[in-house]
Amino acid sequence: MPPVGAMLDATFLKKLERLSLATRRPFAGQMKGEKRSIKRGTSIEFADYREYMLGDDLRYVDWNTAARSDKMFLKLFVEEEDLYLALLIDTSQSMDFGDPKKLHYAVRVAAALGYISLTNYDRVSIQTYAGTLGRPLPTQRGRGGVFPFFSYLEKITPGGTTSFSTSLRRFASTVRYKGLAIVLSDFFDPDWQEGLKALLARGFQVAVLHTLAEEEIKPTLLGDLRIIDSETGESKEMSVNPQLLTRYNQTFNSFCVELETFCNRYGVDYLRTSTALPFEDLILQYMRRTGLVK
Repeated sequence: MPPVGAMLDATFLKKLERLSLATRRPFAGQMKGEKRSIKRGTSIEFADYREYMLGDDLRYVDWNTAARSDKMFLKLFVEEEDLYLALLIDTSQSMDFGDPKKLHYAVRVAAALGYISLTNYDRVSIQTYAGTLGRPLPTQRGRGGVFPFFSYLEKITPGGTTSFSTSLRRFASTVRYKGLAIVLSDFFDPDWQEGLKALLARGFQVAVLHTLAEEEIKPTLLGDLRIIDSETGESKEMSVNPQLLTRYNQTFNSFCVELETFCNRYGVDYLRTSTALPFEDLILQYMRRTGLVK
């Protein structure tokens, strides 16, 4: 990967600092942060009342209510805690395709989302996967985690076949926290459903960034060609004509609809993107429209 400084310039980073990631439900965090918690705490946003108990802090007693009744009630406020963000990047050989490469595009997205979270004092981890899980980045928090986070991204390289289900099941079985899991992949593996279900079963809110090259979406190949599988190395001679391209488009569209339908059914946020889409537009416009970024 090129240096992150070449991926995200200083002007774009400044724009990212005004954003935060959004979740549909609160998660229990580990430290004070910027996200709503499932607990009650001492922020300025009122949440509820409960009856006073011996030992409670008298500063939070609602004395107006106490004056009107013979009972004392405590004000409860929304507790703000850090969010746990897990970035899961497919580094299989099929991601090394397109112009720009799908993997390079996915890494830039991960860099932007991780930077948003770190500047909001969330906890961020990143895990690559192909045939198996790669070496993870230890969980980072705060601006001090930006440098090791970017350094990790710069070392990512493509290679191997995809084992989507095995890798994500393994991740789900070993991760310590619940939070937001963002999966960046082309999903060219028949077992992707089981992998996503494993994350959901672990209690994650899951978001999918379906990353595709423009040539995969609208292929322009014609004539007698040798098609080579980028992951297995298998090749096949074929004659590509308009009729074959029509069948390809039908199959490809069915595949995308199947993935999107699954995500809608199971409450997974789904966003399909072409690497031809300007990267900044994806983050600053499309992700904000979907509600993942605010």
